[in-house]
Amino acid sequence: MKTADRTEEPANALDVRGLRLRLPGTARPVLDGVDLTVAPRETVALVGESGSGKTLTSRTALGLLPPGATAEGRVLVDGEDVLTMGPDRLRALRTGRAAMVFQDPRAAVNPLRRIGDFLTEGVRLGGRTDAAEADRRAVELLDAVGLGPELLRRYPGQLSGGMLQRVMIAAALMGDPALLLADEPTTALDVTSQAEVIALLDRLRERFGTGLLFVTHDLGLAAAISDRVHVMYAGRIVESGPAEELFRRPRHPYTAALLAATPRLDAPPGRLAAIDGQPPDLRLELTGCAFAARCRYATELCREQAPAAHPVACHHPLEGSRADA
Repeated sequence: MKTADRTEEPANALDVRGLRLRLPGTARPVLDGVDLTVAPRETVALVGESGSGKTLTSRTALGLLPPGATAEGRVLVDGEDVLTMGPDRLRALRTGRAAMVFQDPRAAVNPLRRIGDFLTEGVRLGGRTDAAEADRRAVELLDAVGLGPELLRRYPGQLSGGMLQRVMIAAALMGDPALLLADEPTTALDVTSQAEVIALLDRLRERFGTGLLFVTHDLGLAAAISDRVHVMYAGRIVESGPAEELFRRPRHPYTAALLAATPRLDAPPGRLAAIDGQPPDLRLELTGCAFAARCRYATELCREQAPAAHPVACHHPLEGSRADA
């Protein structure tokens, strides 16, 4: 997938530098030195197993920190640091320059309120537009996601899962965001609806100039929609690169293991590959590489010393035939 020319764009939609997030009761950071950027009109995928820190990273971009969390580093959204914003500025950010599409659309809407109220409430309460202009914008965005204006009068229970997820995307675009965060947005949908939503996000990203951070555990989806990919494990980004290159020739053993465990139609019959073991317990101190206990290439160096983060967080990055294994 090709992205538009961004040479005239002055700031990244998202710029995360040295993000460390600690939670009460943990022995080490749950996010440990995360660096990533999302440019305008770019799609960046954040992939990894459940518990790797993907969702927490995306929520931090909206200032949605867990209770008791302490954060270090910078999280710039459209040039402003989220970590230093007060409550009023954060509310304005969430109804304007940044928005999120959540995993389950039915969990994010009030079933007793009409779709029109859901779409327009944020921009009206933010005081940026009047009711008539908010309604006009809602109709425009429903059309952009392939839905008609009659949905404004309907209730969530009258819509299919695919239609409601399209409504969620329209709602996220109401404030003309520079950054759109999509957290597993197709998990609750059937295969046909998944493909439609992915194609829709791609079209809207280009049409509205929005930077898209796409959070997923599905490497197939990441390959289909993203320009660049960050692979997360135990709160760290262990490998990054252009999507086509990273999936063709992974260099971190964890990335290679994730790809090997991805079901493929052209694979021979047999059991699916799996990554043995579990991610490290956050309640315990960690020495060395977090993936060492599950890695078939690990050495004493891996168990004793954490690797540097760039360009691949591995003491023994894969090359040649090992990367194809």
